Amino acid sequence: MPEIVLLGATGAMGRALGAELRAAGRPFRAVARSRSRLAETFAGSPEAEFCTWNPDEPASVRAALRGAQTVFFLVGLPYSGFGRYPALMRQVLDAAAAENVARILLVGTVYSYGVPQTTPVREDHPREPAAFKGRMRKEQEDLLLAADAGGRVRGTILRLPDFYGPGVETSIMAGVFRAAVQGKAAPLLAPLDTPQEFVFVPDAARTALQLAAQPNAYGRAWNLGGFAPITPRDFAAKVFAAVGRAPKVRAVGLWTLRWLGLFNRVLRELIEMHYLRETPVLLDDSALRALLGGLSKTPYDAGIRATLAALAAARPA
Repeated sequence: MPEIVLLGATGAMGRALGAELRAAGRPFRAVARSRSRLAETFAGSPEAEFCTWNPDEPASVRAALRGAQTVFFLVGLPYSGFGRYPALMRQVLDAAAAENVARILLVGTVYSYGVPQTTPVREDHPREPAAFKGRMRKEQEDLLLAADAGGRVRGTILRLPDFYGPGVETSIMAGVFRAAVQGKAAPLLAPLDTPQEFVFVPDAARTALQLAAQPNAYGRAWNLGGFAPITPRDFAAKVFAAVGRAPKVRAVGLWTLRWLGLFNRVLRELIEMHYLRETPVLLDDSALRALLGGLSKTPYDAGIRATLAALAAARPA
């Protein structure tokens, strides 16, 4: 029975963690709602055991965690569903305690920090969420840390900025890759010239596995920043250059986003997070670097080439 469980395994982080585990020959249980998605995501992977679950049913959550020692909480909810994060964490913590799970690593975001008061942001930066989505993420984190402090399960958090890479479909830069391949203009949320960070998903997966194996990692959160600060305009230019095209971008400002949001719920949900475009959170990950003895960070040009190669391999002939 696998001792490693990936909750929300069919997302980008689940895919990347599965690839790392397969490369190491380590068995794992991949958990998601859809068995067909699991079979598609982990096709040809004898290391993967498939398990479907219904996060709203305690018995189903317990079955997903049975026999596990390390659980990676990777569940991603749409913006409209962020209010469910705390309840889902409670379900997982109750199941983990009942099944004697040793440790849980939550892959989190920068949302709980709110508007940055310093640059860069260390882990001891105040957590003052500026939006409902940030409050839900903070509550999710607090539940895990309280469970650790209370001796129910060891818990740690890996906070990431926006990410990109193979299998990423919903991040801010995913549309840039699609537009570059298709020769179209890439829509980007303005402003375009404010430095931000983007983490390459395979780097995050490798770091998460290393972090989970560290006894001193638990009871707190850790930052993992991107390769370096870069503006969205410059990142997009690198993507277009990698496919041999001149960059074409279309800036989407806040007022345009508000107007489009009248007709599109997904875009409407982006409005309250727009502060991250104007005041990005740049992460100080020196504590994580010291803990792990170094960090794996792929340069943007190499990560972009790998992402485009994955897109090409996934396209139908």
